[in-house]
Amino acid sequence: MTRPKHRTKPGGTYFVTTDTWQRQRIFQNREAARIVEDTICRYRDEGFFFVHRHVVMPEHLHVILTPGEETTLEKAMQLIKGGSSHEIGKSLSRRFPVWHAGFTEHQIRDHKDFDAHVRYIDQNPVKEHLAGRPGDYPYCSAYGKLRPDPWPVASGAKAQEEAGAASAGLKPRPSLAGK
Repeated sequence: MTRPKHRTKPGGTYFVTTDTWQRQRIFQNREAARIVEDTICRYRDEGFFFVHRHVVMPEHLHVILTPGEETTLEKAMQLIKGGSSHEIGKSLSRRFPVWHAGFTEHQIRDHKDFDAHVRYIDQNPVKEHLAGRPGDYPYCSAYGKLRPDPWPVASGAKAQEEAGAASAGLKPRPSLAGK
């Protein structure tokens, strides 16, 4: 049976969810959760994608990201999952899969949709009783140690959102695609 392809639109921003293998609570281990965050940051900093929000839950990951100019959504998730899986295997001597195959995505349609998904990600640790407030959970963008990229960097509402980001003092991350 063939796996259905994800439909991606160039310049689109996506809310993505992926689970651990057999929904094991792998990321209850602080080192494993840190490795996932470090992997996301490393590939973001290398220009493969922009990260607008994320949360590493004990058995799944939610992330809002915009693939870079030369990166597909599939490639972005392959980098996150493959890179973190490799590092977790090395650091924690893990001999079985970290991630469930595949992921689900929702293309962000507009600012209202973006805000709803940001709230969902920020509230996920609170809803699951892992924190009293979003900023109390250490493996999410609400915690404040990882600065999210402004949204949208490359969507249909680009000019309007960039103006809003500029007035808030935020600048889009430069594209690293030709380096």
